[in-house]
Amino acid sequence: MKELYGVGILFFYFLKWPIAIAYPYMLTHGLHHNYILDILWIYCIFLIFKDLTMYLKRKKENKS
Repeated sequence: MKELYGVGILFFYFLKWPIAIAYPYMLTHGLHHNYILDILWIYCIFLIFKDLTMYLKRKKENKS
């Protein structure tokens, strides 16, 4: 189970930005909707927002 968790972390760490950017592009250029990819895309967007909020919170704490 640890290996699966580690693979998931590495997968989403390195591929969340390419998936978030490329999937809408592929949809506008002929790719048909796939529910699994839609859920994966939403999850990647969620992870990006989470990272940005953590970054902004840390930046605010360092200013004070």
